[in-house]
Amino acid sequence: MNWLSLDAWLTRIRPYREWLALALDMLAVALAWQATYLFRLGFERWFEARPGYDHWVMLGIVLVYGLFLKLFHVPKGMWRFSGFGEVKRLAAVCIVAGLISAVAVLMAQLTKVPRAVLALHPVFTLMALSMMRMAYRMLYEHMRSRISGSALEQRRALVMGAGDAGRLLVAGIQHQQGWVVVGYLDDAREKRGARVAGVPVLGTLEEAPRFAELHGITHLIVAMPAATTLERRRALDLAGQTGLPVLTVPTSQELLAGRAVNQVRDIEPEDLLGREPVELDEGGISECIGGKVVLITGAGGSIGSELCRQVARYGPSRIVLYELSEFALYRIEQELSEKFPHIPLVRLIGDVKDLAHLRFTFGKYRPQIVFHAAAYKHVPLMEEENAWAALRNNTLGTYQACTAAAESGAERFVLISTDKAVNPTNVMGATKRAAELVISHMAGQGHATRFMAVRFGNVLGSSGSVIPKFKEQIAKGGPVTVTHPEITRYFMTIPEAARLVVQAGAIGDSGQVFVLDMGEPVKIVDLAKTMIRMSGRDVKDIRIEFSGLRPGEKLYEELLSDSDRTLQTPVARLLLAKLDDESTGGGVEACLTPLRAAESGTDREARALLRGLLGAAFRDRSVAT
Repeated sequence: MNWLSLDAWLTRIRPYREWLALALDMLAVALAWQATYLFRLGFERWFEARPGYDHWVMLGIVLVYGLFLKLFHVPKGMWRFSGFGEVKRLAAVCIVAGLISAVAVLMAQLTKVPRAVLALHPVFTLMALSMMRMAYRMLYEHMRSRISGSALEQRRALVMGAGDAGRLLVAGIQHQQGWVVVGYLDDAREKRGARVAGVPVLGTLEEAPRFAELHGITHLIVAMPAATTLERRRALDLAGQTGLPVLTVPTSQELLAGRAVNQVRDIEPEDLLGREPVELDEGGISECIGGKVVLITGAGGSIGSELCRQVARYGPSRIVLYELSEFALYRIEQELSEKFPHIPLVRLIGDVKDLAHLRFTFGKYRPQIVFHAAAYKHVPLMEEENAWAALRNNTLGTYQACTAAAESGAERFVLISTDKAVNPTNVMGATKRAAELVISHMAGQGHATRFMAVRFGNVLGSSGSVIPKFKEQIAKGGPVTVTHPEITRYFMTIPEAARLVVQAGAIGDSGQVFVLDMGEPVKIVDLAKTMIRMSGRDVKDIRIEFSGLRPGEKLYEELLSDSDRTLQTPVARLLLAKLDDESTGGGVEACLTPLRAAESGTDREARALLRGLLGAAFRDRSVAT
């Protein structure tokens, strides 16, 4: 028997399951009536001894049973899950309907209907209904075991993409317990109606909702790793319209990193928001980094750790990992040692606020390229009670790292900055803007070191970002909290951010600030809705709550302030912003002097120093000052 064809036929009739179940049950009631007569009268008198109105009596009894089957919601039951609970419900129907039918026949004085038939018919009906369900369950489980080697209920999948990735995916998961691939969807006309790895190509991607309902699909899998970002996003949008959980295979970049194509994974925000990867000057980066000592501050953070991975690809002679957190340092050191065992690592617990240790480190290891990723970045935390700490770490720390780099003769120093540094309304953004001005200040001091900064938006999946919080809230069943219905943010992936930083370090000149053309900003509430939908849930199931803007938070982030100019660079979508240093109200040195003198200070003092350095550029919303 072709079990796949039987499975396909059963799923095709699934939309009509309730009416078919009711019709079959009523047919079983009629057959039980005939079987009861046969049992009571025998073959010889089976038809002869019946009254002429018997067929009308049988029709009435069938209708009574049909009514009570509907009232007891029996047709809604799933036959493949039938058990003792279903038998109890059938028994209740048979007792009630049988009793009412018998009373009606007796009251109508239809005396030629044998009393034994009226008494036995509910028993025969219960046996017929129960055996029909048990037989279907046995057939279904046998079919499941013949198809996938397991009688357990399956996850029924449609695969979007009938190329090599889809074929390898089906070959990999068809034999895994719990999966059955019903068919492919693909827009290529030549594949329509074909079979790939024994599985039919059912239709186009646009038809995903129709085929999902028709075949009782439980999961959709997008298997298009070689497709463009826009093509993948379209496929994901179409899959999301089904309201079912959506999975995907690794992207081409993940496949190159060693993930297997049949390792399906959940949809990540970068799948939904990612853009076409930026084409880098690989040769120029390799020439800049290859064979040189690279030092990365904040090496265990979200951006710092990805910088380590990207830098390691270009063959530096040594990577100096400078990190304040012991656990974060251990984690990135273990990963790099496994993936790049040929690259020597220096693992240092260090604080950028400690100038003496910075000078010792830079003097000992003589880094030629420095990526400065160490920073406090959480806006609400830095806004309340931690303004002084943010100013010392983000601004003074940058100045001291620059000083140590210049004294040791480093070739390049790259600061990782943020879009929150543009027209800052919060302490964190203001300290990063001040750090950019430190870069401009150091660039004007005549050092051989080239000082530059890279500014980008929110990084998907970084520690403290909105994405992990949304995932956790969805997993708990909600609610998902968004600060404001109109709040928007620019987003980029961690690898994209790190590649941008490395590229800027290779082509940048002293005093320059680079920004990424990040396209259109994303509405956070739309992102939340999409993540809920891709999890197979609905906004009706997981509600979205608006909690209000947090201290220092802006509705809209900017990448360039009004006084900045942008210039094209040889790298597509990598722009150059030239800062207007004359907008500052005070000198960098004057601001940093009290920071060196005191390890602690009040928020009021920190804000006053920032206003003195940034002037009107710092739109401080604090009323405490």
